[in-house]
Amino acid sequence: MSSNCKKKVFVTRRIPQPGLDMLQERYEVVINPHNRVLNKDELIDGIRAADGLLCLLTDEITAEIMDVNPNLKVISNYAVGYNNIDVAAATQRGIMVTNTPGVLTDATADLTWALLMAVSRRVVEGDALTRAGRFMGWDPMLLLGSDISGKTLGIIGMGRIGQAVARRAVGFDMKILYYDKAPVPEAEKYKAEFVSLDELLQEADFVTLHAPLTDETRHIISRRELQLMKRTAYLINTARGPLVDEKALVEALQEGIIAGAGLDVYEYEPRLTDGLAGLPNTVLLPHLGSATLETRTKMATMAAGNLIAALEGKRPPNLVNPEVLQD
Repeated sequence: MSSNCKKKVFVTRRIPQPGLDMLQERYEVVINPHNRVLNKDELIDGIRAADGLLCLLTDEITAEIMDVNPNLKVISNYAVGYNNIDVAAATQRGIMVTNTPGVLTDATADLTWALLMAVSRRVVEGDALTRAGRFMGWDPMLLLGSDISGKTLGIIGMGRIGQAVARRAVGFDMKILYYDKAPVPEAEKYKAEFVSLDELLQEADFVTLHAPLTDETRHIISRRELQLMKRTAYLINTARGPLVDEKALVEALQEGIIAGAGLDVYEYEPRLTDGLAGLPNTVLLPHLGSATLETRTKMATMAAGNLIAALEGKRPPNLVNPEVLQD
């Protein structure tokens, strides 16, 4: 098949090579040459002639952008979440939308624990102090943090990642509470107790967020919720930034309403709310939840596989709008 007969695929950011190899073996592939998020006009230019789009969570794919190319057949999101895509608009236009679920569960759960332990044991502060030459020897009052073992963990959102976090908590002999839309039968194996959101916030020593971002969950943690938490409690967010009212969080951390926070995602990502970066009782990461070589590579091959299936006339393995295939 000559190259001018090949279907065309636009990739909005370079991803691990194995995924690109799968696409380049079959299609004419155009990859964003810049190491940054594309702006709207650049997205439109890339999509204009594409049969398939492989995009990231940082790309906002609106109805307006879809309308640039009536021949677009599939939008393959390199992420579990897909709130960056107007799925209803895609369905109306007969465009399949796919995601990469499951593969990043353990990596994100591990990072949740890395944040939880780092902020509660003041790891980043200790590292900075040591590197600055200010470690003068063992001191009984130096950088006292909080115990983890035997404490109460509150999990908001008991899906795959929430359950993986709970599984790790068992090894720390923690009491596990969780809040979700309804009880999750799988949570019983971790002896996790289903409670109301307010009860969880009032009792937990660590509150960790693993809910999807929806209209109902946006700002699920705001000033009222933060005030319900213990003054000794920590908030961890590796899910979606807008789950937390970041301005309210900054104020709560400044006022000592809670003890600290470990964040991997931000409400206005990549911008931080004023005051957040200067707070010593935080650990702030640049959206590293799935950032292991193994996980990001698997996401790449999964996203590529979804796109290939769609362009070959098959049902993609991870189709989020199956109604698009109904007559």
